[in-house]
Amino acid sequence: MESFKLSNDPKLEEQVRDIVGLYLNPPDRALVLSVDEKTQIQALDRTAPILPLRPGLPQRQTHDYQRHGTTTLFAAFNILNGKVIGSCRPRHRSQEFIRFLHQLEREIPPDQDVHLVMDKYSTHKSAAVQRWLKPKKRRRFHFHFTPTSSSWLNQVERLFGLITDKMIRRGTFHCVDELEHAIYQWLANWNNEPRPFVWKATADVILDKIRRCREAVAKR
Repeated sequence: MESFKLSNDPKLEEQVRDIVGLYLNPPDRALVLSVDEKTQIQALDRTAPILPLRPGLPQRQTHDYQRHGTTTLFAAFNILNGKVIGSCRPRHRSQEFIRFLHQLEREIPPDQDVHLVMDKYSTHKSAAVQRWLKPKKRRRFHFHFTPTSSSWLNQVERLFGLITDKMIRRGTFHCVDELEHAIYQWLANWNNEPRPFVWKATADVILDKIRRCREAVAKR
């Protein structure tokens, strides 16, 4: 069984076409980054050592654990080459997001336009973030928001799924610093051999699927 959620966003079609257009036909001489934060990543320590893989047996770990704090990973995924800019922060407020925007500003060449694909989380649309955008030097930053309840349009979510499955869920961490070090090491390894995700679905294909799903729900 699979779950689904239909967006009621009045700008659904407009924003789907906008973001899919960026994926399939990115602007010339501009950078398209898929941006979001993975919140409340827990530093979990198992109550017994993990039993390693053996022939015919999976890796095994105890079901119970001890919590040692949390961190939030802010990440920007380059849709063209798959490279990631990431930063761990203790919280996920507007202040932390603006610090991450400063980091992007430092690491991206100053003559390059930047298109950021994000969800409509209040952290991304706050008055403080809007003030950050006002100076002329930051007019090269362009925000593109996914429709409400449509985070599947944001490619960085796929990256978050990979880091969860391949490192966080399988790890044992005695403190937040150890967890953050493991996250940075994973991102560094990824950036050594980055892999972009290939987006194939057109906006028409996506919107047609949504239409058929709405019709099926209406018949129930």
